[in-house]
Amino acid sequence: MQKSFGSIPLYRVTQQLTAVATGRIPADTVIRGGQIINVCTAEILPGDVAISAGRIALVGDASHCIGEKTRVVDAAGRYIAPGFLDGHIHIESSMLSVGEYARAVVPHGTTGVYIDPHEICNVLGLDGVRWMLEDAARTPLKVMVTTPSCVPAVPGFEDTGGRITPQDIANSMDWPSVIGLGEMMNYPGVLNGAGAVHAEIAATLQAGGIVTGHFPVSNAGGDLDGYIAAGIRCCHESTTAADALEKMRRGMYAQIREGSAWHDLHAVLPAVTAHQVDSRFACLVSDDAHPHTLVENGHLDHIARRAVAEGLDPITAIQMVTINTAQCFQMDQELGSVTPGKCADLVLLEDLQNITVSSVWINGRVIAENGRYLPKLPPYRYPEQALHSMHVGGTITPESFAIAAPDVQQTAHVQAIEIIPERVSTRKIVAPVPVKDGLALADVQQDLLKAAVFERHKATGKAGFGFVKGFGIREGAMASTVAHDAHNLLVIGTNDADMALAANTLIQCGGGMCTVRGGQVLGLVELPIAGLMQELSAEEMSARVAALAESWKAIGCSIASPFMTMALIPLACLPELRLTNRGLVDCTTFAFTPLFVE
Repeated sequence: MQKSFGSIPLYRVTQQLTAVATGRIPADTVIRGGQIINVCTAEILPGDVAISAGRIALVGDASHCIGEKTRVVDAAGRYIAPGFLDGHIHIESSMLSVGEYARAVVPHGTTGVYIDPHEICNVLGLDGVRWMLEDAARTPLKVMVTTPSCVPAVPGFEDTGGRITPQDIANSMDWPSVIGLGEMMNYPGVLNGAGAVHAEIAATLQAGGIVTGHFPVSNAGGDLDGYIAAGIRCCHESTTAADALEKMRRGMYAQIREGSAWHDLHAVLPAVTAHQVDSRFACLVSDDAHPHTLVENGHLDHIARRAVAEGLDPITAIQMVTINTAQCFQMDQELGSVTPGKCADLVLLEDLQNITVSSVWINGRVIAENGRYLPKLPPYRYPEQALHSMHVGGTITPESFAIAAPDVQQTAHVQAIEIIPERVSTRKIVAPVPVKDGLALADVQQDLLKAAVFERHKATGKAGFGFVKGFGIREGAMASTVAHDAHNLLVIGTNDADMALAANTLIQCGGGMCTVRGGQVLGLVELPIAGLMQELSAEEMSARVAALAESWKAIGCSIASPFMTMALIPLACLPELRLTNRGLVDCTTFAFTPLFVE
């Protein structure tokens, strides 16, 4: 599955590149006087880079490649690294359009991303993916697509706006931007031999695509082998060093995640730093990054810095965002190293220890300089269908949140979801809740909030109810249409009136995230594109998210990125307990489970 992303295909320019390298014709551009980070051999070598037709023709002494019209750039001793590649990212989680996302991450050295657009696909189907690709076409960022595999994430447990079939997967493999299959979250389906699941994998493998994974189980034994044996090449769900190491030992790429809310790097990186193992099967990825993270910290440069701070050698860190990722996706013939024939996607670094990016090149062109994105970004308008995705059945009132207790006692016991800040997993707990007039209530003294998920795609009127613990909210409510992966309308809160106001606020504005207290909207981020994204810049969105952060602090929530943590409450493919619009799901047995227990 050899595809070209914004560059001239290699087979068309082999003679030209050879002629430049041998000095028979001049290069278009020569970068002189740099220190080249050779990720193939983990060396730093002095030398030049000669570029022609957007590709690298020569690395070394390029004196003989310079002609009258050759542009000569003085690297002035800076480090020349390959462009950074994010091997697993959901752009929708940035809340930015693809164009604005590119403008935010390219100045930080990111030249290519492998996206799984299952967020928009769950809302709008493959049409939503096509619109994202139209958006991406206006940028030089290389956007490689893995077609969403699990829409819905766990069939039978939630309602989505879109649905993907094995035939859809097979058809999508012909799309110019598609290089594989999105994260296979339905690992029980893989292990149990589900026909549709294996048909999706087979369609991908038959087309020469890469199957990406999602295996969050620890100490899995033969189950991990069975999952990998199905052809699944990588996984970003390791939360311990032991899990990542076992995957690497089995030839699976361990994608070590450090996003806005999921801070796994500290716990997982010792898979490499604490063992005498080859790091070629380790990559660094972001998975989900909010706009404030991109603006304040950066992207892959930030994650590489974090890895270096955790004890990783800087060259190894750069390998883990370049050649390791390219080899994972079998694209190292095109990307991932500063070597002849590869796309001239380059990052010039002032400081190797701090991964300080000064210049970014894509296909031989300077795209960003000193933190500034240079090309003009042409406009793109998402179609009306994408801007009107809120279809909630019925009218939501405070009474919509009433949870009838099974008896008339003053206390009932419920199975509740306890979140773990900065982690994707939850704990299943049993907690007492007060009962008044036959209805179960939230209890802020226990930090126990009501939760509700309303189907919002096809106005079915389906809703699930439960309780969550760990947010620290003392009053009010939070609501969001960013609710993985079905992205139904999720509301948590201390009282029914504020929960109703939060829900209706998002219905009226077309989706987003909001905070309510005492009948007033304290914070609101509108996300009109599929209820997931906005057309504003990263800086503008960061300011809005910062204002929202102040509002959640005002109601007592102090955890990092609570909306991102909250967004995983309905994700029924992660242990241990989740809530979807169909009810409470035990994600260790993959079965619905009652809210009330003895």
